[in-house]
Amino acid sequence: MRAVYWAGALLCALALAAAASGAGTSTPGVSPTEIVIGGTIPLTGVASSFRSVGLGASYYFKYVNAHGGVNHRKIRYIIKDDQYDPALTMDKTRELVEQDHVFAIFNSLGTEHNLATRPYLNAVGVPQLFVGSGGRTFGADYKQYKWTIGYQPNYLAEGTIYGREVAKTTPKASIAVLYQNDDYGNDLLAGLKHGLGKRAKQIVSKQSYNADDPEVRSQIARLKSSKANTLMIFATPQFAIQAYRFAYQLGWKPKVYVNVVASASNVMNLAVLASSKKEVEGSISIVFLKDPSDPRWAKDPGIKLYRAIMKRYKDKGTNVNDVYNVYGMSVAHTFVQALKKAGKSPTRASIMNAATHLTIKNDPFLLPGVVVRTTPNDHFPLDQARLERWHNGHWASFGGLFRVR
Repeated sequence: MRAVYWAGALLCALALAAAASGAGTSTPGVSPTEIVIGGTIPLTGVASSFRSVGLGASYYFKYVNAHGGVNHRKIRYIIKDDQYDPALTMDKTRELVEQDHVFAIFNSLGTEHNLATRPYLNAVGVPQLFVGSGGRTFGADYKQYKWTIGYQPNYLAEGTIYGREVAKTTPKASIAVLYQNDDYGNDLLAGLKHGLGKRAKQIVSKQSYNADDPEVRSQIARLKSSKANTLMIFATPQFAIQAYRFAYQLGWKPKVYVNVVASASNVMNLAVLASSKKEVEGSISIVFLKDPSDPRWAKDPGIKLYRAIMKRYKDKGTNVNDVYNVYGMSVAHTFVQALKKAGKSPTRASIMNAATHLTIKNDPFLLPGVVVRTTPNDHFPLDQARLERWHNGHWASFGGLFRVR
């Protein structure tokens, strides 16, 4: 099915590649005063809770522009709404490349969505920068897709961490898994099995859902009937909240692990409202960003900068405590650093070279000690995190910083 999204686009790949390379001396999306980039974000639809991933980045770029831009160029970031539909992602991405003539595709969200556009973008030589997905393929398959690079910790590694934590702390656990039926959910499930090792047989029930399903009530009921005492929620926010609610309604109180995609504090508070404090209490996830709702960061320079940017540039109704805005600013910060390294006359080749030679130790939005690091043979920019536990209405991290590979 994925071929449907891009097969037509590849028919004109050779012609577009010539244009994309910047015939003569020009580079698409680059003028003496401006750099134009673009990406797709679900501003509406089933995954609209992730709109902040794009909006947070846009606010940071406005801040950078107000302070002179990069090498005297302002960054213009075009966001197109794909409604979390891979077919629309393909259409909107082609618009960005062929009509808006962007320099690069940046921060597009979704695993299947970036998989749909990756062959096309690599065929025409357009950078696919800092993909908004933890799909391991975006870092591992760089030899085949040299114009693509990921950003966040990958899902396979995240699932492995949860498996190892269960094996270490509750070795006799019986485990139920709710997961999205695509590469995103399958990566997390595969990682969980890997982390459990010989205890993988303790997964007593697995239930999947599709991203366009209305709810997961029946899946939670089947998982409960397995009598598992541990629940893995490998789902986006809408379905994670439903999982808590339906488990509560069924009187099921398992120990919960919730993937980082759905563990923002504002999402967890909605899960509490949908179920109860006791249902959500003790949930475990991973963390690599500073949470603006966490009092421990109140005087942190990075969160002070975040709040100043939000106060000046945020749209009306935007939730300042939404950590997905912080994620957006972090990935935008990384792009700005890469753009600085790409030279005073950046090309698509030079931005890719910069993106694969990064060492950023001072990202103001990441946890202390977390470094953005890439090499030509390491296309996983973020590979560090900590475990965290939901307690009394907020996340509390525990244990040390570890690598997630």
